Amino acid sequence: MKNFRCDQCGIMVFFENDHCTKCGEPLGFDPGLLEMASRKKWESRTDSANPIRKCANYDNYNICNWLVSDAQDNAYCVACRLNQTIPDLNVEGNQARWSRLELAKRRCLYIYMRLGLPIAPGKDEKRLPLRFRFLADTPHATVITGHDQGIITINIAEADGDERERRRLNLHEPYRTLVGHIRHETGHYYWDRFIANSGYLQKFRALFGDETLDYNQAMQKYYQEGPAKDWADRCITPYASWHPWEDWAETWAHYLHIVDTLETAASLGLGLNKSGQENETPKKVVGEISSRGRDFDRLMSDWQPLTLALNSINRSMGILDLYPFIIPRAAVEKLRFIHDLIEDKADKHR
Repeated sequence: MKNFRCDQCGIMVFFENDHCTKCGEPLGFDPGLLEMASRKKWESRTDSANPIRKCANYDNYNICNWLVSDAQDNAYCVACRLNQTIPDLNVEGNQARWSRLELAKRRCLYIYMRLGLPIAPGKDEKRLPLRFRFLADTPHATVITGHDQGIITINIAEADGDERERRRLNLHEPYRTLVGHIRHETGHYYWDRFIANSGYLQKFRALFGDETLDYNQAMQKYYQEGPAKDWADRCITPYASWHPWEDWAETWAHYLHIVDTLETAASLGLGLNKSGQENETPKKVVGEISSRGRDFDRLMSDWQPLTLALNSINRSMGILDLYPFIIPRAAVEKLRFIHDLIEDKADKHR
């Protein structure tokens, strides 16, 4: 993510901020410009043809800090318009859970916008609209996090850190976050949008396998017998070995972890000594991810030393590794396929 600053006093501000902690100026994120803007700035740009205003969820619930920067007669920003169902706010704690879910969702949407990928259905009615449902378990039904026909369902229990950690341990996962969930499930959405019935399908099958394999049978086998014995040779996670669709979604999520984290490091001016030579001058990690012609090999060569550095820092604090994964060569080629696909599709949506 880019490094944002208050346009009034110049101090660094976070993507989540709704006001500047130094000068107190109200702030909002302008999705049209992908920039944080002060109230003075957005009010100076407002006119009758292109009004700029706070999202209704910003005003009413302090859930969203995005601005509505188009002339459409809609009270909600482009992120909140994607919500099909929100948690029942009459239930204690649900507003806080919704806030955490929205933040994770907007971080995911931000990187798609930076990469030039579509999040709206567009003029082609055949394109699946992306929608979100944030639901809670009931005495009669358990909510399963997943994707179906453009609709991403998240169990709001995942917004509670203790519950998410319990599930992570029970499922023997090294990593489990809301951002990771949404990136994974949106990977299924983009598979349906970009891969299914397309010219990319043959290359997908060569790398990930035949997706016509019975999904439910593969699921039962995974949970009864565990991951494929050779998963570490071809997949980023054990879960990815379940089915080609899950391998795709896991790899998609990790590609986004990589480019977003590298951009954050570059935006902060972080440098690394890649060769290990003491006299080497650390250099900036990576350039603008939104530029055309991103170099995949450069991304991967920057990613390894960055994760080693960040994991070492985490260990110094006595906490889990930031990136507890080893990427095998076969998974690198899958990441390359996703990189090339995004480059191609982004060209059509910039």
